[in-house]
Amino acid sequence: MAETVPLFPLGTVLLPGAPLPLHIFEPRYRQLTVDLITGAVPDKQFGVIAVREGCSPDDVPDALHPVGCTAELREVRRLPDGRYDIVTRGARRFRLLDIDATSKPYFMAAVEFLPDTEPDDPDHLHALAASARDAHRRYCATAWHKDDWVEPTDDIDPAVLPHLLAADCLLPMSDRQALLEEVSPAERLKMVRRFLVRETGLLTKLRAVPAPLTAYGVEHGHN
Repeated sequence: MAETVPLFPLGTVLLPGAPLPLHIFEPRYRQLTVDLITGAVPDKQFGVIAVREGCSPDDVPDALHPVGCTAELREVRRLPDGRYDIVTRGARRFRLLDIDATSKPYFMAAVEFLPDTEPDDPDHLHALAASARDAHRRYCATAWHKDDWVEPTDDIDPAVLPHLLAADCLLPMSDRQALLEEVSPAERLKMVRRFLVRETGLLTKLRAVPAPLTAYGVEHGHN
């Protein structure tokens, strides 16, 4: 059954459970922020969907990937000039069905939410989770200083774990999108382990990791 959500196209992939800070300056997304704060948008949630490389976010729908993730508004700080700094967290995956570009200042989208398939045998899933955690530890030990990362707690659902492991790492957008679109928890665990093993191998050879864009004065998550 289709539902309607505000849509915020971005040059990044939001994963369920992952934090996403945003600096809101464009007028239409300032209005979206106001609507989220005042309750005009139910549940303080909006959809985030990644823009295909080389495309403009206004070239909808062709510029957008088919699957996105809702973002829950967690924190808001209004700046003196009317801009906002907000903190959101990824919630539910959705498939994009249609876009309404006229009824609001911002895009509205018809979406269907994507549940996971039935999980595999729990013992098998936990074994895959342990292997993915091990790959994550090796990646972080190679890429970051000891105090720059925190291992997810043991009580994290194995179905959620791949998204949290990926959110901690500088994976290509294509990898993150593939994880978002995968509805099998077991396959996600295999995928994130494979991605992390590959990236760790590259880092070991290069002994370097790409710095976040903020290191060069480029702010992440702008509209």
